[in-house]
Amino acid sequence: MNACSVLIPAHDEAGYIDACLAGLLSQDHAGPLQVIVIANGCRDDTADRARTRIPDFAARGWVLQVEELAQGGKIGALNHGDACAAPGIRIYLDADIRLSPGLVSGLVRALDVPQPRYAGGRLVVAPARSAVSRRYARFWQKLPFVAQGVTGAGLFAVNPAGRARWSEFPQVISDDTFVRLQFDEAERILVDASYDWPIVEGFGPLVRVRRRQDKGVAEIAERYPELLAHAGHTRPGRSEIARLAISDPFGFATYAAVALAVRLGRNNQEWARGR
Repeated sequence: MNACSVLIPAHDEAGYIDACLAGLLSQDHAGPLQVIVIANGCRDDTADRARTRIPDFAARGWVLQVEELAQGGKIGALNHGDACAAPGIRIYLDADIRLSPGLVSGLVRALDVPQPRYAGGRLVVAPARSAVSRRYARFWQKLPFVAQGVTGAGLFAVNPAGRARWSEFPQVISDDTFVRLQFDEAERILVDASYDWPIVEGFGPLVRVRRRQDKGVAEIAERYPELLAHAGHTRPGRSEIARLAISDPFGFATYAAVALAVRLGRNNQEWARGR
């Protein structure tokens, strides 16, 4: 079985890192595991909170390593984590994600092959507080790209042959899109185990995040047009949208309103996580 490293870039994630690491400790994975938290530009106690979990990982025979970078930035954190990671499978994990217990073992099984492979779990949007975010999430989760694909949002994994497809992470907005499009649809594997992904709260933050997502995809198309050949079925057709809209008119109305606000250029604030 391939060794496995989990890389967690974390910027001011003191409120989330405990639950993220607890989710890793709950895994039924039986093999070796290296977890690297890369605290970057933190003004809180993210790194100290992570270090308190080192004995818990050691008790399972696993390694938890906490790296601190003065400079904030996810791409720099990802590249630093890669430089620290042992050879083997790589799981890239956002610090606000919670994993179901069988996800790591499922990813390792899917990726324990010599051919290049990319894998992810079933994305489940964590319960939102605001009605608008609940309606948006309900509709968004039914779109084919999310319901049937391997989105990479918050979590993606590659085996050694897959990681060889690129060198360092480039300075791009959407690192998950950049990695996902290194692989065609036949090389992307959806593991039947879930993870909770938080959605931002409220209409304004949804518009800001959606705008940033669209900008990230457009950046990949401009800088790496050759990757678009691997996109696969990403946009639902009119008949699919009509069917989904009929089944959830309020969700569709919310989703459409956010998309329209993005297109009209409203809410031109800098992106924030909104949570």
